[in-house]
Amino acid sequence: MKINRVWAMPSHKTFTIKPIRELLSRVLGNDFIDPFPFPFDKDALEYLRTFKDNSVDKLAFDPPYSPRQLKEMYGGAGLAYDTKNSYWSELKNEIARIVKPNGIVVSFGWNSMGIGKNRGFSIDEILLVPHGGNHNDTIVTVERKLTNQER
Repeated sequence: MKINRVWAMPSHKTFTIKPIRELLSRVLGNDFIDPFPFPFDKDALEYLRTFKDNSVDKLAFDPPYSPRQLKEMYGGAGLAYDTKNSYWSELKNEIARIVKPNGIVVSFGWNSMGIGKNRGFSIDEILLVPHGGNHNDTIVTVERKLTNQER
């Protein structure tokens, strides 16, 4: 597993932060699924449920990092939102269902849990992006879905 730490200014547009933008370009290119595109116009769980099993090669998982952010972002867009822990588990279960074996998921958050080993994923890389001052680091986890033979 590769771990890098690169300082960068914070931004509410995560994908524009230089080390994150570079990682996305290198790992996912320009062709990936994003269940949380900004501005929000559909619930991420509903969106993920529109895909067939094992049909997605690359996915970026950059949800609002807290129930407060989810309420602000979804509520501000007029969407219903669920701040229960089960919502986050359901999202990860849907991602595990739709990503192909050897498919890549890049997850963003305040921890390195990603989609998880219990859902058949293995961490290839972690990027820590400290922002200085009172800002939390952004933790980027690159995972690959294991094949049945690897599990």
